[in-house]
Amino acid sequence: MLAEAITTYQNRVNGILNQHLTLLDDAAPDLKAAMLHGALLGGKRIRPFLVYSVGDMLGVNINALDKAAAAIECIHAYSLIHDDLPAMDNDALRRGQPTVHIAFDEATAILAGDALQTLAFEIITAPCNDLHPKQQLAMVRVLAKASGYQGMCGGQAIDLSATDHSINLDRLTELHNKKTGALISCAVELALIAADVPDEHYKLMMKYAHTLGLAFQVQDDILDITASTEELGKPQGSDQQSNKSTFPKLLGLDGAKACAEQLIQDALSALTKLPYNSQLIADFAHYIIERRL
Repeated sequence: MLAEAITTYQNRVNGILNQHLTLLDDAAPDLKAAMLHGALLGGKRIRPFLVYSVGDMLGVNINALDKAAAAIECIHAYSLIHDDLPAMDNDALRRGQPTVHIAFDEATAILAGDALQTLAFEIITAPCNDLHPKQQLAMVRVLAKASGYQGMCGGQAIDLSATDHSINLDRLTELHNKKTGALISCAVELALIAADVPDEHYKLMMKYAHTLGLAFQVQDDILDITASTEELGKPQGSDQQSNKSTFPKLLGLDGAKACAEQLIQDALSALTKLPYNSQLIADFAHYIIERRL
């Protein structure tokens, strides 16, 4: 059931992204091609999956979720393009293919990331009969916050400053709650806004989201050590080679695995207190720490 749902939602958001990107005019063909390369070069589509699966659990019409799912994936794609740049992580491989600055050039990659970021807000603010304008405004606010200084960009800045330095567990947790966790939490929150759920349910779902987001990053750190380049789609051990701050580095490999497992148990505990059929997103939580890519 989980594998089928992941594939269904991947195909749906890929179709929406492809439509938005191919409809762009051809005034800057290299930039358009770079955006397509960065946005449609595969990927797990975890954030759109969460938008769709949480929204479905809460009884939201799928048409009300499409814009949020596509927008958050545009933000994620832009972040990966910029993360791979020479000034950031300087990676040549992403999802088994050349990164955007390698396939095109550095200037085009920067612009492709910029254009995907702004496309996200163009998509999420387009008129939608299934959402009230106040809901769309709330979606814009949480997506902007999760993407910027208080979220992903702030986390990346902490990550860069922590490279070649030792940081404690609290600082490492803050780093990844922002860099990775903020956008994963945002995916859940976008669905909650579309569903207009009661405050009590909102808080429990955000507890699930926060712990899931951190567990995802802990598992990524583990896979950098334990998975192959072929599985990862990027060079194995790149975090170690770059002397990044990671959970295995701080806690040891076994300690990092225990941390990820505890986070997932915390996420599942939050779900048990909700009056919804949460089996799919519970299965997804298990998948987060069992995956190999």
